[in-house]
Amino acid sequence: MQDSKLSLDCVNKYFGSEKEGNLLHVLKDVSLDVGDKELVVILGASGCGKSTLLKIMGGIMPTSDGAITFDGECYGVEIPRKIVGKFGFVFQNNNLLQWRTAYGNLKFMLEIMKLKGPEWTKRIDEMLDIVGLLDYKNIYPHELSGGMKQRDAIARALVHDPEILILDQPLGALDAITRKMLCFEIQRIWKQSRKTIVMSTNNVAEAIILANRILVFSNMPASITHEIEVDIPIEERDESIEVHSRFIELKDQLSEIVRTEDED
Repeated sequence: MQDSKLSLDCVNKYFGSEKEGNLLHVLKDVSLDVGDKELVVILGASGCGKSTLLKIMGGIMPTSDGAITFDGECYGVEIPRKIVGKFGFVFQNNNLLQWRTAYGNLKFMLEIMKLKGPEWTKRIDEMLDIVGLLDYKNIYPHELSGGMKQRDAIARALVHDPEILILDQPLGALDAITRKMLCFEIQRIWKQSRKTIVMSTNNVAEAIILANRILVFSNMPASITHEIEVDIPIEERDESIEVHSRFIELKDQLSEIVRTEDED
């Protein structure tokens, strides 16, 4: 892919040991490219290996074999620690520090990254404003709703200005109404920040609303079985999208693909 930001080439991941008889093959020959400023969604059933893939892409764990390339430089089986700061992570469980306010959780990220100065203090407020939490900056996580907690987690992942945002099923723990609302919130944040985003989900509608491209995962050992470009203009992906003719076509197509994968 031209202007590729992040690439995987023939990545495999195993857990356990063949010698001990507990070898588990999680990812099988996964190759993909993520373009600069692109929003790619990994779609697959729960437990198929999506989270493992995202941890590999962001340098949290190494591959068993294959190669990872970032900004044109191949790093072999693992993203080195020295560039992990170029990534921001949001997981299904927000992992907010309960003893820190919404503001304090973002400040903690900057402390980890050793980023100091008035420009970074200002950025905390800017990120809270982007996710609609500026008026709640002094509120603790236990006083926030589920959706607000997840928005704070997204702001925390963005506060150090990463080049890639990785979202591992960030909406999975939310109720249906909040999940739909936050889906459009992620879309708005992407349009405003223009970060490269890789997100995983098992929800077909979410994938269509958000993605430039959807990569469909098989069951474990997971491989990419289909690549679907979402050709609905971003300005048409609003609250009325569910009656959009192309949305209905893509949803039917992807639902059939996912159903077939589950039967295999």
